[in-house]
Amino acid sequence: MTAGAHTPAGGADAGEPGGRLTRRIGVRDFDFSRQVAVMAVINRTPDSFYDRGATFALDRAVERALRAGDQGADWVDIGGVPFGRGPAVTTAEEIDRVVPVVAAIADARPELVISVDTNRADVAAAAIDAGAAVINDTSGLGDARMADVIARSRAHVVITHSVGPPRAEKPAAHYDDVVGEVRSFLVERAARAQTAGVPWERIIIDPGHDLDKNTLHTLEITRRLDEIASIGAPLLVAVSNKDFIGESLDRPQGERLSGSLAAMVSCILSGARIVRMHDIPQTVDAVRMTEAILGWRQPVRLEHNTHPTHNV
Repeated sequence: MTAGAHTPAGGADAGEPGGRLTRRIGVRDFDFSRQVAVMAVINRTPDSFYDRGATFALDRAVERALRAGDQGADWVDIGGVPFGRGPAVTTAEEIDRVVPVVAAIADARPELVISVDTNRADVAAAAIDAGAAVINDTSGLGDARMADVIARSRAHVVITHSVGPPRAEKPAAHYDDVVGEVRSFLVERAARAQTAGVPWERIIIDPGHDLDKNTLHTLEITRRLDEIASIGAPLLVAVSNKDFIGESLDRPQGERLSGSLAAMVSCILSGARIVRMHDIPQTVDAVRMTEAILGWRQPVRLEHNTHPTHNV
């Protein structure tokens, strides 16, 4: 580990008074000790598990991202290749899918944090040059050059737990202790990033709900999410419309919103501070209400039972 690097421990981020997790991402300041960022999912793919190509066209992807900002999202996450099995997408094709979207959003809405969901270092470099402030790497630095690309930039990186390369056929998921193994992976990959020169202050972690995990594994991670949060980096969760919700409730895709919001709120209460979601108006309301209940934000207005009444 490089000299002066932060070692993930069992508590809040070291070096920040009161355990505050303050971060400047893009042009936005976040205090993750008492704030949750809403990340909108924008898929520039023809085979997304959720929208089945609804935002594959460039204009549709940009329009959806800008509308998410209007609906209250703090952040938009642009993906050009789904994680799951499917046809191969070349690096050049992935760049062609994501970079024009990033550039258009950065020009139109510079206050939105833009991340790009990729596991390829070359795509990450092109996306950062176009205006992306975060690389959301679902392979957890699987590309040996990814940490170097991040280190040479000012971008943050989301280090996500998964097993093996995306888009590949894999054996049935097996863990002796899924939470312990996920936690160890994230700590080791964060240390790897720091050794490459990525500051601790630019590292975000994600346990990878459903990524190379079955429903029981993902439910266990959700129940014990505080053990992942204790690593100390800002914690991102991506639970929206995933199969663990569908299997837990016996709900097909398109009928998982209530379950997604319930899982999201549970994760926030256990330490998640960035939530990657599809249904933005409902997500924003649920997140802001949770913040209000926790005492992190004031109500927009106070009227109910605030005026004296007189019995005549």
